Amino acid sequence: MNVESINDVLRGIVDPDTGLDLIGGKYVKQVAADNGHVGIEIEFGYPAKSQFEAMRERIVAAVSTLPGVEQVIVQVGQKIVAHAVQRGVKLLPGVKNIVAVASGKGGVGKSTTAVNLALALADEGARVGILDADIYGPSLPTLLGIHGKPQSKDGKTLEPMIGHGLQASSIGFLIEPDNPMVWRGPMVTQALEQLLNQTNWQDLDYLIVDMPPGTGDVQLTLAQKVPVTGAVIVTTPQDLALLDARKGVKMFEKVGVPILGLVENMSVHICSNCGHEEPIFGVGGGERMCHDFGIDLLGKLPLEMSIRVHADAGVPSVAAEPDGKVAERYRAIARQMAVKIASKAKDMSSKFPSIVVQNT
Repeated sequence: MNVESINDVLRGIVDPDTGLDLIGGKYVKQVAADNGHVGIEIEFGYPAKSQFEAMRERIVAAVSTLPGVEQVIVQVGQKIVAHAVQRGVKLLPGVKNIVAVASGKGGVGKSTTAVNLALALADEGARVGILDADIYGPSLPTLLGIHGKPQSKDGKTLEPMIGHGLQASSIGFLIEPDNPMVWRGPMVTQALEQLLNQTNWQDLDYLIVDMPPGTGDVQLTLAQKVPVTGAVIVTTPQDLALLDARKGVKMFEKVGVPILGLVENMSVHICSNCGHEEPIFGVGGGERMCHDFGIDLLGKLPLEMSIRVHADAGVPSVAAEPDGKVAERYRAIARQMAVKIASKAKDMSSKFPSIVVQNT
């Protein structure tokens, strides 16, 4: 029994979320072997807290089969780093990765999906914030059940509101619920920039941005001025929704923001009485779109009444039923999204000093 034989065993253990073995995927940070005692340190590059124990057990079981091994101690952790964004855009202080959750049209469950994905990432051990970029129709206060106004310690910046462990910012926290935002485009984009840059985000691994539907001013501002790591498109299998979702994909491609993948919401209706499944909005639409654009289908979500009930109550499904099947689906999608981010190039801009030229 030596380190090389242990590494050979680790090459046979594959992470189901990435399809990579522990050596090839660079999960193994340290292997030590001494007189029958083996110590192994594993580090995931994406949030996967729910997978730690299963991975630890697999490693212990596999390495214990080697001759001469008496004890195997495995430590499993994770490290999330900042990844590359559009050229010429600096990272936001206190935020490693920004993910835009977008849709071509309204009514496809984008905001509910965004909040549940944020909660799922937090469940998996990440520090997560969520920004409501829908200035005209902010839904974050309702979805997270947050009441009251944000505080300002210096009179210039806002402290994020906290809902179910998420740091949150929304124009909805600053206005009365029934007040419409009768603003033209420039005012909306300025409000978005202020919410993003003047919120004191606290050491976030991921900031999820819940985008308004469409391909207008807010989307363009986000693409040009905000350091976006990638975008997730939410759609239903319906042809009409897919038609608009395609426009969203093309818009992000044009402005240089990579598409992390597609989430097909309301994929199949599950009867709450008998459990019968019926594809109300069609079948295979998400797969066809992913094939056409060469993007990944991150996962499918059912049209299930509990998702709507929990969202309306201000306790989204991942928080309301963390051990339920719906929460499990959200966590699986969140891990796939994080895997796509982890596969991107790391951000190197923070390695270089800022150069300031002054007249002397």
